[in-house]
Amino acid sequence: MTETAARPATVGILANPLAGRDVRRLAARASTTTLEIKRDQVARAAIGAVAGGAQRVLVVKEPFRISSSAVENLQIGAQIEVLDVGCELRAADSERAVRAMQALGCGALVVLGGDGTQRVVARAWPDVPLVPLSTGTNNVFPLSLEATAAGAAAGLVACGGVPEQQVVRRAKCVRVEVEGESADLALVDAVLLADDAVGNFMPFDPKRLRRLVLARAEPTAVGCSPIGGLLEPCGAADDFGVEVVCGAGANGGRALLAPISPGLFRSVHVLDARRIELGQVVRVRGPGVLAFDGDRERGLAPEQQALLRVERDGPRVVDVARALTLAARAGRFVDRDHWHDAFDTARGELDCC
Repeated sequence: MTETAARPATVGILANPLAGRDVRRLAARASTTTLEIKRDQVARAAIGAVAGGAQRVLVVKEPFRISSSAVENLQIGAQIEVLDVGCELRAADSERAVRAMQALGCGALVVLGGDGTQRVVARAWPDVPLVPLSTGTNNVFPLSLEATAAGAAAGLVACGGVPEQQVVRRAKCVRVEVEGESADLALVDAVLLADDAVGNFMPFDPKRLRRLVLARAEPTAVGCSPIGGLLEPCGAADDFGVEVVCGAGANGGRALLAPISPGLFRSVHVLDARRIELGQVVRVRGPGVLAFDGDRERGLAPEQQALLRVERDGPRVVDVARALTLAARAGRFVDRDHWHDAFDTARGELDCC
């Protein structure tokens, strides 16, 4: 038996401790995702993963102890390992964590975070079956879903309890090629901004928006996605993208009232909004700043060119509902022994899981 074949069915759970806590929430009317909420979600995802068939659960050590405290008292009939990847509360932490989980043979990942966190994971390990859970500021890509079900679906995929080819599908993304630089991607939106700065965390000033390329233009979202979604809706299953061209002010097109952050509507002046086919190239030129999924990451020099296109070659996302439906039809949860997760209360024990 090979080393790979001998590995237990493994689910990794990654919770970004800083997701949903940045200044963009203070500048709008968003609630903060507390550490306690994330801790409880990690615990529920771990329990669900083992119920789904995982034999090992991996989490990451970080300064807030979200994941380590979530699993330290769980007794759920599986190996639980806390990985120390040297977290420094930076985006690179997620990348190191994902690579460590990949090396240890993870069969699926549950990732708690917003669009930016999911993007880091997608760049680090694009082929992993991914269950993205919403805990960020911009949450177009991740799912608003009960963590117990998310974990169960990940466990089913990791152990082969459901056919992976029937429950995992490639998501769309925006592929980015910057002249003279490395390639990049966005899961939801790639945006060209004028007179802005790399690293700026405030909500976008609509007057600085110049061009948007959207893999998903969701009218129910906040951020840049609804700027397209309120004109040319485009969902996750649609095999096209949306391009929006914006003007600088009142003379730069029609005013669109759009929610650019939670509870924060602003007028965006739109010159044009249209569907673009998968693979169709949109060219933009500097000077300006390129933002990916809400994060301003690349500066474009004058006349420096970037090529943007929507493709269906993004991360492999688990369809949680379909996975659990197929598992139910196959009787995966029938005639199963129950484990007991007992923990001390102030007096006595409570058998809760």
